[in-house]
Amino acid sequence: MIIKIAIMKTNNQIVQFVTIDDDEAGQRVDNFLLARLKGVPKSMIYRIVRKGEVRVNKGRIKPEYKLSAGDVVRIPPVRVAERQEAPVSAKLDKVAALGDCILYEDDHILVLNKPSGTAVHGGSGLSFGVIEGLRVLRPEAKFLELAHRLDRDTSGILLIAKKRSTLRALHEQLRLKQMQKDYLALVRGQWQSHCKVVQAPLLKNILQSGERIVKVSSEGKLSETRFKVEERFTNATLVKASPVTGRTHQIRVHAQYAGHPIAFDDRYGDKVFDSQLSDTGLNRLFLHASALKFTHPSTGEILRLEAPMDEQLRYCIKTLRQNHSN
Repeated sequence: MIIKIAIMKTNNQIVQFVTIDDDEAGQRVDNFLLARLKGVPKSMIYRIVRKGEVRVNKGRIKPEYKLSAGDVVRIPPVRVAERQEAPVSAKLDKVAALGDCILYEDDHILVLNKPSGTAVHGGSGLSFGVIEGLRVLRPEAKFLELAHRLDRDTSGILLIAKKRSTLRALHEQLRLKQMQKDYLALVRGQWQSHCKVVQAPLLKNILQSGERIVKVSSEGKLSETRFKVEERFTNATLVKASPVTGRTHQIRVHAQYAGHPIAFDDRYGDKVFDSQLSDTGLNRLFLHASALKFTHPSTGEILRLEAPMDEQLRYCIKTLRQNHSN
């Protein structure tokens, strides 16, 4: 456990001495302080480190110092204007519903079947996100962080780490491309069977509104997605998309680049195609993270978890099958 010993109090604030445990070890001291001193500007964090107000084992350190288990960190009282944010109520229907979305959970990880329309975290005008909701749902959890992300309108498997050491191990699997993620997407037209891999560099642009738009560009980052036809319909194809790299909006842009935009994609889609699906009841992006395969960071076991599609996606597929057979 982390041990806190308050030895001085100033204006309801205290100097803290924090002993780092094994789970907190390995991170830079500036990142540790940013996570611990919520709402404190980064510039202030660096200032108090530079001035020697933050000390480790009674000595001055630099922001890039990496903490070790047993280190004692002196954290000075920091006065900052707190933002008044409405708390995420445990009674919110969305929070309660998250409990029904849990696919797997143990002491190290939590795996969720994220609903479409729910952001993975709050921000950008959103007061509610999956991670905020889970922290309310699991108040006893000392640590809950996203191992990866899904777009707000994408549904499916989302992996959450319950220990910092677990998060580091999962990020290492992602970095080494040892984690396999499979998505199901409904795309326009007949996907060509020979098109099994799309390799196209992606460049991300952030507009003044804060909206992220991604395009294929020679100036972009190397990106690769593997595609496999799962089922064909009259004017659409259900494909499995497996991203090798993990760029923003990668599957959506690669599908568009291949000439087969995803149904009801409000940024990269085709409104004419969307209108052809009017009798299917679909009104959301048809992109679903259906399966995730990775090594459990604690047991070493290979886990492959699957997330069922929601009712709207299942009804859409059922209707397309019926129309195709008629």
